[in-house]
Amino acid sequence: MLYIIGLGLNVKGISLEGLEIVKKCKKIYLESYTVEFPYSVKELGKVIGKSVDVFGRGDVESEKLVNEGKKKDVCLLVYGSPLFATTHMTLINDCKKAKVKIKVIYASSVFDAIAESGLQLYKFGKISSMPKWDKNFEPMSFLDYVIENLKINAHSLILVDIGLKFEDALNELVESALVKKLKLDRILVCSQLGVNGKFYYGSINDLKGKKIKAPFCFVIPSKMHFAEEEVVSCFE
Repeated sequence: MLYIIGLGLNVKGISLEGLEIVKKCKKIYLESYTVEFPYSVKELGKVIGKSVDVFGRGDVESEKLVNEGKKKDVCLLVYGSPLFATTHMTLINDCKKAKVKIKVIYASSVFDAIAESGLQLYKFGKISSMPKWDKNFEPMSFLDYVIENLKINAHSLILVDIGLKFEDALNELVESALVKKLKLDRILVCSQLGVNGKFYYGSINDLKGKKIKAPFCFVIPSKMHFAEEEVVSCFE
Protein backbone atom coordinates (compact mmCIF):
# COMPACT_ATOMS: atom_id res chain seq x y z
CA MET A 1 0.00 0.00 0.00
CA LEU A 2 1.15 3.54 -0.72
CA TYR A 3 0.53 6.40 1.71
CA ILE A 4 0.92 10.06 0.81
CA ILE A 5 1.44 11.90 4.08
CA GLY A 6 1.43 15.64 4.68
CA LEU A 7 4.13 16.95 6.99
CA GLY A 8 2.52 20.24 7.87
CA LEU A 9 4.70 23.34 8.10
CA ASN A 10 7.30 22.51 10.73
CA VAL A 11 9.36 19.49 11.65
CA LYS A 12 6.75 18.36 14.20
CA GLY A 13 3.76 19.19 12.01
CA ILE A 14 2.98 15.61 10.97
CA SER A 15 -0.30 14.32 12.44
CA LEU A 16 -0.49 11.52 14.99
CA GLU A 17 -2.16 9.34 12.34
CA GLY A 18 0.63 10.11 9.88
CA LEU A 19 3.31 9.29 12.45
CA GLU A 20 1.69 5.97 13.29
CA ILE A 21 1.59 5.00 9.61
CA VAL A 22 5.22 6.06 9.03
CA LYS A 23 6.37 3.77 11.83
CA LYS A 24 4.79 0.71 10.17
CA CYS A 25 5.99 1.47 6.61
CA LYS A 26 8.93 -0.44 5.17
CA LYS A 27 10.23 2.49 3.12
CA ILE A 28 9.97 6.22 3.77
CA TYR A 29 10.44 8.70 0.91
CA LEU A 30 10.49 12.49 1.06
CA GLU A 31 9.35 14.60 -1.90
CA SER A 32 11.96 17.36 -2.19
CA TYR A 33 11.22 19.38 -5.32
CA THR A 34 8.14 21.51 -4.56
CA VAL A 35 9.44 23.53 -1.61
CA GLU A 36 12.62 24.67 0.09
CA PHE A 37 12.45 23.01 3.49
CA PRO A 38 12.87 25.16 6.64
CA TYR A 39 14.45 22.18 8.40
CA SER A 40 16.84 19.36 7.50
CA VAL A 41 16.12 15.76 6.51
CA LYS A 42 18.20 14.72 9.52
CA GLU A 43 15.89 16.65 11.87
CA LEU A 44 12.85 15.03 10.26
CA GLY A 45 14.40 11.59 10.64
CA LYS A 46 14.82 12.14 14.37
CA VAL A 47 11.17 13.15 14.78
CA ILE A 48 9.73 10.17 12.91
CA GLY A 49 12.36 7.74 14.20
CA LYS A 50 13.25 6.34 10.79
CA SER A 51 15.68 7.01 7.95
CA VAL A 52 14.31 8.94 4.99
CA ASP A 53 15.20 8.65 1.30
CA VAL A 54 14.92 11.91 -0.64
CA PHE A 55 13.01 11.78 -3.93
CA GLY A 56 13.25 14.28 -6.77
CA ARG A 57 10.60 14.90 -9.44
CA GLY A 58 11.85 12.10 -11.67
CA ASP A 59 11.57 9.56 -8.86
CA VAL A 60 8.03 10.61 -7.88
CA GLU A 61 6.82 10.66 -11.48
CA SER A 62 8.38 7.27 -12.25
CA GLU A 63 6.69 3.92 -11.52
CA LYS A 64 8.91 3.21 -8.51
CA LEU A 65 6.41 4.16 -5.81
CA VAL A 66 3.53 2.37 -7.53
CA ASN A 67 5.59 -0.79 -7.99
CA GLU A 68 6.79 -0.82 -4.39
CA GLY A 69 3.25 -0.18 -3.17
CA LYS A 70 2.19 -3.48 -4.76
CA LYS A 71 4.52 -5.43 -2.49
CA LYS A 72 4.75 -3.56 0.82
CA ASP A 73 3.69 -0.51 2.80
CA VAL A 74 5.59 2.57 1.63
CA CYS A 75 4.96 6.26 2.12
CA LEU A 76 5.76 9.53 0.43
CA LEU A 77 6.16 12.47 2.80
CA VAL A 78 5.15 15.83 1.39
CA TYR A 79 5.78 19.24 2.96
CA GLY A 80 2.57 21.03 3.92
CA SER A 81 -0.64 19.62 2.54
CA PRO A 82 -0.01 16.48 0.44
CA LEU A 83 -2.24 17.35 -2.52
CA PHE A 84 -1.35 21.02 -2.94
CA ALA A 85 0.91 20.03 -5.86
CA THR A 86 -0.85 18.49 -8.88
CA THR A 87 1.96 15.93 -9.31
CA HIS A 88 0.68 13.99 -6.35
CA MET A 89 -2.83 13.70 -7.80
CA THR A 90 -1.23 12.09 -10.84
CA LEU A 91 0.44 9.58 -8.53
CA ILE A 92 -2.95 8.70 -7.02
CA ASN A 93 -4.41 8.08 -10.47
CA ASP A 94 -1.43 5.87 -11.39
CA CYS A 95 -2.04 3.78 -8.26
CA LYS A 96 -5.72 3.38 -9.09
CA LYS A 97 -4.89 2.22 -12.62
CA ALA A 98 -2.39 -0.30 -11.25
CA LYS A 99 -4.88 -1.42 -8.57
CA VAL A 100 -2.52 -0.38 -5.78
CA LYS A 101 -4.16 0.66 -2.52
CA ILE A 102 -3.49 4.27 -1.60
CA LYS A 103 -4.37 6.54 1.29
CA VAL A 104 -3.80 10.28 1.81
CA ILE A 105 -3.10 11.70 5.28
CA TYR A 106 -3.67 15.43 5.40
CA ALA A 107 -1.85 18.22 7.24
CA SER A 108 -1.79 22.01 7.33
CA SER A 109 -0.68 24.00 4.29
CA VAL A 110 0.76 27.45 3.69
CA PHE A 111 -2.76 28.54 2.82
CA ASP A 112 -3.94 27.72 6.34
CA ALA A 113 -1.12 29.74 7.88
CA ILE A 114 -1.75 32.78 5.69
CA ALA A 115 -4.93 33.37 7.68
CA GLU A 116 -2.68 34.64 10.48
CA SER A 117 -1.99 37.69 8.30
CA GLY A 118 -5.56 38.82 8.92
CA LEU A 119 -6.60 38.39 5.30
CA GLN A 120 -9.80 36.38 5.06
CA LEU A 121 -9.26 33.09 3.23
CA TYR A 122 -12.62 33.07 1.49
CA LYS A 123 -11.63 36.32 -0.25
CA PHE A 124 -8.69 34.69 -2.08
CA GLY A 125 -8.95 33.94 -5.80
CA LYS A 126 -6.86 31.70 -8.03
CA ILE A 127 -3.40 30.71 -6.77
CA SER A 128 -0.40 31.08 -9.09
CA SER A 129 3.26 30.00 -9.02
CA MET A 130 6.28 32.14 -9.82
CA PRO A 131 8.89 30.07 -11.70
CA LYS A 132 12.61 30.68 -11.47
CA TRP A 133 13.78 32.57 -14.55
CA ASP A 134 16.66 31.37 -16.70
CA LYS A 135 18.50 33.01 -19.59
CA ASN A 136 15.89 32.21 -22.23
CA PHE A 137 12.98 31.43 -19.92
CA GLU A 138 11.20 34.40 -18.34
CA PRO A 139 7.48 33.51 -18.09
CA MET A 140 5.21 36.18 -16.60
CA SER A 141 1.89 34.38 -16.87
CA PHE A 142 1.72 33.93 -13.09
CA LEU A 143 0.50 37.55 -12.95
CA ASP A 144 -2.48 36.82 -15.22
CA TYR A 145 -4.28 35.21 -12.29
CA VAL A 146 -3.50 38.24 -10.14
CA ILE A 147 -5.07 40.53 -12.73
CA GLU A 148 -8.14 38.28 -12.92
CA ASN A 149 -8.44 38.19 -9.14
CA LEU A 150 -8.22 41.96 -8.78
CA LYS A 151 -11.15 42.36 -11.16
CA ILE A 152 -13.37 40.55 -8.67
CA ASN A 153 -11.75 42.09 -5.57
CA ALA A 154 -10.03 38.82 -4.62
CA HIS A 155 -6.65 38.52 -2.93
CA SER A 156 -3.88 36.65 -4.79
CA LEU A 157 -1.41 34.11 -3.40
CA ILE A 158 1.78 33.69 -5.44
CA LEU A 159 3.85 30.64 -4.53
CA VAL A 160 7.57 31.00 -5.25
CA ASP A 161 9.66 28.35 -6.99
CA ILE A 162 12.25 26.43 -4.99
CA GLY A 163 15.74 27.96 -5.07
CA LEU A 164 14.54 31.45 -5.91
CA LYS A 165 16.06 34.02 -3.56
CA PHE A 166 13.89 36.81 -2.24
CA GLU A 167 15.73 39.61 -4.04
CA ASP A 168 15.45 37.80 -7.38
CA ALA A 169 11.79 36.92 -6.79
CA LEU A 170 10.99 40.56 -5.99
CA ASN A 171 12.73 41.66 -9.20
CA GLU A 172 10.72 39.10 -11.20
CA LEU A 173 7.53 40.44 -9.69
CA VAL A 174 8.42 44.05 -10.51
CA GLU A 175 9.55 43.33 -14.09
CA SER A 176 6.48 41.21 -14.79
CA ALA A 177 4.18 43.89 -13.40
CA LEU A 178 5.76 46.49 -15.70
CA VAL A 179 5.21 44.30 -18.77
CA LYS A 180 1.66 43.40 -17.70
CA LYS A 181 0.95 47.05 -16.81
CA LEU A 182 -0.10 46.07 -13.32
CA LYS A 183 0.38 48.72 -10.67
CA LEU A 184 1.75 47.21 -7.49
CA ASP A 185 0.85 49.15 -4.38
CA ARG A 186 1.66 47.51 -1.06
CA ILE A 187 2.17 43.75 -1.01
CA LEU A 188 2.46 41.12 1.69
CA VAL A 189 5.39 38.73 2.00
CA CYS A 190 4.98 35.60 4.12
CA SER A 191 8.13 33.85 5.34
CA GLN A 192 8.61 30.45 7.02
CA LEU A 193 4.97 30.20 8.06
CA GLY A 194 4.42 27.64 10.81
CA VAL A 195 8.12 27.67 11.75
CA ASN A 196 9.45 31.13 12.53
CA GLY A 197 6.60 32.77 10.67
CA LYS A 198 6.94 36.42 9.75
CA PHE A 199 4.87 38.79 7.64
CA TYR A 200 6.18 41.87 5.87
CA TYR A 201 3.79 44.45 4.39
CA GLY A 202 4.80 47.46 2.36
CA SER A 203 5.72 48.92 -1.00
CA ILE A 204 8.33 47.40 -3.27
CA ASN A 205 10.86 49.94 -2.03
CA ASP A 206 9.99 49.10 1.58
CA LEU A 207 10.67 45.41 0.93
CA LYS A 208 13.93 45.81 -0.98
CA GLY A 209 16.92 44.76 1.08
CA LYS A 210 14.88 42.75 3.58
CA LYS A 211 16.54 39.52 4.71
CA ILE A 212 13.60 37.20 4.10
CA LYS A 213 14.13 33.47 4.59
CA ALA A 214 12.75 30.63 2.48
CA PRO A 215 10.20 29.28 2.07
CA PHE A 216 8.35 32.50 1.34
CA CYS A 217 5.45 33.60 -0.83
CA PHE A 218 3.77 36.80 -1.99
CA VAL A 219 0.22 37.98 -1.44
CA ILE A 220 -1.21 40.76 -3.59
CA PRO A 221 -4.13 42.08 -1.55
CA SER A 222 -7.25 43.36 -3.23
CA LYS A 223 -9.65 45.77 -1.54
CA MET A 224 -9.51 44.93 2.15
CA HIS A 225 -12.20 44.93 4.81
CA PHE A 226 -11.37 47.30 7.67
CA ALA A 227 -10.82 44.28 9.94
CA GLU A 228 -8.23 42.93 7.46
CA GLU A 229 -6.49 46.32 7.20
CA GLU A 230 -6.25 46.54 10.98
CA VAL A 231 -4.23 43.32 11.22
CA VAL A 232 -2.19 43.65 8.02
CA SER A 233 -1.07 47.17 8.87
CA CYS A 234 0.72 45.77 11.93
CA PHE A 235 3.28 44.21 9.59
CA GLU A 236 4.39 47.50 8.01
